[in-house]
Amino acid sequence: MILVADDDAQIRDIVRIALTQAGLHVAEAGDGRAALERAENLQPDLIILDIGMPEMDGLEVCRAIRKTSDVPILFLTARADEIDRVVGLELGADDYVSKPFSPRELVARVRAILKRSNGTSAEQVVMRRGIISVDPARHLCHVNAAGVTLTSREMELLERLIARPDHVMSRPQLVDAIYGTNVNVSDRTMDSHLRNLRRKLSDAGCADAIETVHGVGIRMGACRGM
Repeated sequence: MILVADDDAQIRDIVRIALTQAGLHVAEAGDGRAALERAENLQPDLIILDIGMPEMDGLEVCRAIRKTSDVPILFLTARADEIDRVVGLELGADDYVSKPFSPRELVARVRAILKRSNGTSAEQVVMRRGIISVDPARHLCHVNAAGVTLTSREMELLERLIARPDHVMSRPQLVDAIYGTNVNVSDRTMDSHLRNLRRKLSDAGCADAIETVHGVGIRMGACRGM
């Protein structure tokens, strides 16, 4: 079930119709507080949040949800300044779509996020590097056996890096691997995901998890911890 939160009823109708035609069940909320309440009560599989909502804006709602849940979150934003999108990603959102948007693109983004968050193979092995273990199929990450909550984007980024720990990946390669080759994603967006992932792993006790090879790209560190 997808929760759509936007104070514009026409936007909600467009999103609801597009998602319903794609075979997805939709619930709606018209402001930030209602969105937070419905998220707590309905436990949706994904939440679509407008940034500019009354009562609580989308960023506040995202911040509140992330205290207790790693449910995938996609932002809708009419704000032209990219900093709003970057802030949303730093708070733990998985993706964003700018208004005006194509309903077809929105559905594609939703499907891609759901596919990543649900996992694709129950037989996939747990990957390990130093004190970090990653189970992509169950969306689990542990540092020294302590769980680390990651968004679907962060999990996929970590999975890509830990699968080839000594291989350096450039930012364009990471963008293509995570978003696909036909999606335009800025370096700042990828930097936000990397910064969040580094911070979470460092807070869990592994500050050397991700290394920057200046002028080349990113690779998995030794993950020996502190």
